[in-house]
Amino acid sequence: MADTITYRSPCPVASALDVVGDKWTLIVVRGLFAGQVRYGDFLKGPEPIATNILADRLRLLEGEGLIERLPGETVATHFRYRLTRKGADLLPVLQALAQWGYAHIPKRWKPPQWFVEGKPSDFYPKPRKRGA
Repeated sequence: MADTITYRSPCPVASALDVVGDKWTLIVVRGLFAGQVRYGDFLKGPEPIATNILADRLRLLEGEGLIERLPGETVATHFRYRLTRKGADLLPVLQALAQWGYAHIPKRWKPPQWFVEGKPSDFYPKPRKRGA
């Protein structure tokens, strides 16, 4: 597991930003909400992300308990990622950012309806089958 973060203050806003406040972490989380589950899926996203940055953000998110890494379905060395409850609980944050960006920055994509209407519980991990 990755090292956990050293928080700069006890302020909850500052502490949350210590975890997800860089320009890539919430993009990776957004990808998980949108169904990206493999490393290569994230690389195909609309924003080009360097492989070293992606690997770092996935380690950070796993270390902070926002995602979990699972063995691949066909090849054990090809991992899959999924949100934990803690990670899924970021959905309202992303929804608010998307709504603000769409309303205040010209020529942005309209957020998809599934995203706007989604609830964190829609993305809570399903229990794994025995042996999975």
